[in-house]
Parts: sequence; C-alpha cells; structure tokens
Amino acid sequence: MSVLFTPVRIGSVAVQNRFVRSATNDYMADDEGFVTGAHVDLFARLAEGEVGLIITGNANVRPSGKAGPRQMGVFDDKFIDGLARIPAAVHRFASKIFLQISHAGRQTKPRDCGCVPVSPSPVYDPATKVMPRELAADEIRGVIADFAAAAGRARKAGFDGVQLHAAHGYLLSSFLSPHTNRRTDEWGGPVENRARALLEALRGVKAVCGRGFPVIVKLNSTDFLEDGLTLEDAARVARLLEADGIDGIEVSGGMAEAGRGSVWPGLRSQSDEGYFVANATRIKGAVDVPVFGLGGIRTLAVAERIVEEGRADLVSLSRPLIRDPFLVKRFRQGLAAGSECLSCNRCFDPRGIRCAVLDRTP
Repeated sequence: MSVLFTPVRIGSVAVQNRFVRSATNDYMADDEGFVTGAHVDLFARLAEGEVGLIITGNANVRPSGKAGPRQMGVFDDKFIDGLARIPAAVHRFASKIFLQISHAGRQTKPRDCGCVPVSPSPVYDPATKVMPRELAADEIRGVIADFAAAAGRARKAGFDGVQLHAAHGYLLSSFLSPHTNRRTDEWGGPVENRARALLEALRGVKAVCGRGFPVIVKLNSTDFLEDGLTLEDAARVARLLEADGIDGIEVSGGMAEAGRGSVWPGLRSQSDEGYFVANATRIKGAVDVPVFGLGGIRTLAVAERIVEEGRADLVSLSRPLIRDPFLVKRFRQGLAAGSECLSCNRCFDPRGIRCAVLDRTP
C-alpha cells in the first residue's frame, strides 16, 4: 500500500491518509457570514471523496478581520449552529475537518471589513491600496482573545480542530514579517517578539479548548520581499510553536504585495511541483510535529515521493480538489495518476468556488 494511504496523527486526531484539503476562500457564506447549504455540500463531497483532513476556508474572528465578501464568520455565538452543519456532514464519512480561523489585517479593504484595516505597523499595501491603522497593544490582546473565543465556538460546533492563519500577509503573518511589523515594543523587533501574537493566540486557544484539542498553523515560510520574513526566522517560529503545543504546521509562502502569492498559475513539470515543499522540509528538520507540504502538487507520484522521502508528512491540495473532490478516492482506486486541473486560477469565483473549465454557466 502507498504511504499516502497510511494513517497519521495530528495531535489527538487520527487522520485516515496523508491528503489534506488546504484552506480556500470559498465565497459561499451568506452576506452576514452564515454557513449555507453550498458549504455543507462542498465539504460533504470532499469527505465522500476520502480527503483525510479537510481545512475550511478562513472564518473571520472579528468583523474588522473580514477578508472579502461571502466569508464565513466565527466571531459570535450566533454562528455556532450553522457551523455545526459542516462537521455533521463530514463525519458521516471517515474524514476529519478543521476550521481555519483568521483576521485579514491589512489584506482587506474598508468596503469589506467596514473600517480602516489594521496592522502591526502603518505600512502602505500597494496591492490593496490601503494605508492600515497601527494596532494599540490593548487591541492586539483583544484580537488574541478573539482567536481563542473563535476556536471555542469551532469546538462547540463539532470541528475536530482549528488552523490559525499565519500566512499570506494576514494579521498574524504580518506580525511575523519585519516588513509589516516595525514596532519597537514587546510585539516587534526580534523574531521572538514578532511571534508573540501568534504564540499568544495558540496559548489562548489551548486554554479555552483544552490541550488535547488539535491546533495547527498555516505558516508563511517567506514573504518574497527583500525585507520580509526569512526561512530561518520561520523555522525559529516553528520551534517556538512546537514548544507551546502546536499539533501540525502547513508551510506556505508569499503575499499579494510581493506579486507572488501562494497560488501560482500555470502547470509545471513534475520536477517543479510542490514549490513550497523545500521550505516545508527545512521546517520539518526543526520540529517533530507533522508538517504539511504544498504548492501546485498535481500528480500521485510526486505526492508519494514527498512523503516517502520524508520531506513532509502530509500533502495539501486545493485547486485539484475544486476540479474533482473525488480525486483522492480515484488515486486510491488506481483510476487516476494526476489531476486534470490546469492551474488557471479561474476557480476563485465570487459566486462560489468552482472549476471554470467544467462550469459553463455564464
């Protein structure tokens, strides 16, 4: 049997195989942030398709952290009942599901968050054309408390764990980056201080949900900016997270301002699949918790080599599972050697994620 179809533990949770559906903004909530039937169908199909661990699109922990339209909310108890529909549907199958919780920080616009976007430091974002407002220290502590409360709601809703979004220039990521964090107080400066907000969020979640409730992180390994986060600092952050009880690390990179985000368009040869896996391998060498590799992985053979060679413990896919939510099952059955996804990136549709090649509706 392929190593990809062997179980792995993420903290207290046993995952049936090494495939992860990486978090993807789905544009499927209603205008207030409530879960819809489209959400339930999406995640149920992924579970039926035998994805081992499903990570939802990001749910914002406070209104000011909303990244864009039709995003799931988790900033109030009123969302719990709707959110509970997702794990209830997924748990009809063997898959596990984590809720990704986030605050967009400066990676949003006033029309979406209803305020002046916030950041560790007031650094203009040429991608969003936003000059964010610097957070005061007491506001930072408030956001940390919001992450803990959001995780508590996820646990009450029946999710198997949560993922902290600390990548792609979102708020926790922007604390890690010296490009966006130019503070001189306890929240800025050396990497240990820049990691403080993320570490405090992890500690808060564990305090609310219990040490046994799995918490993983989506971690930037590089910003692709000359003065941004380095891989060396990312590895240091990973070690600090492990010391505070993180249960897994999904390694990503990039941010909009760099002109090089996390979802690279265009097909690549097998030798170029997994464009963040080398960084994941570096971080895996620094920690003992499971590490997830990602970045344009399209073929079964490449995914298998990544895990067999110990470069990562799990492989994360997104666009291939938008194209075919049953891809993992077809891999297991020997019915597919790779995804038919073209990496055109037209699946990120404000009407709801969908494969643009398969969907011919106007």
